Amino acid sequence: MPTICMFYGIVIRMYFAPGEHQPPHLHAYYNEDEASLDLRTCEITEGKLPRRQTKLLLAWAELHQDELLADWKLVMNGEEPFKIQPLQ
Repeated sequence: MPTICMFYGIVIRMYFAPGEHQPPHLHAYYNEDEASLDLRTCEITEGKLPRRQTKLLLAWAELHQDELLADWKLVMNGEEPFKIQPLQ
């Protein structure tokens, strides 16, 4: 599962699973916590992160939603996603 971004201890990844892993989403990890975020709505759909990291993740996802959806298309075709700029 490629890492597409890391910021403030949060690691963002997407699985390679063509046609099997819908809806479009990413996986965010922070220490032992994990959450899935729907790329269309920028909402956490599964799991949870600490409050501060959740806010950072949601802000980052909204800023990069188009890039994230483009990366989703790449991984659904079995291609390597592009890295995305971290939140600064």
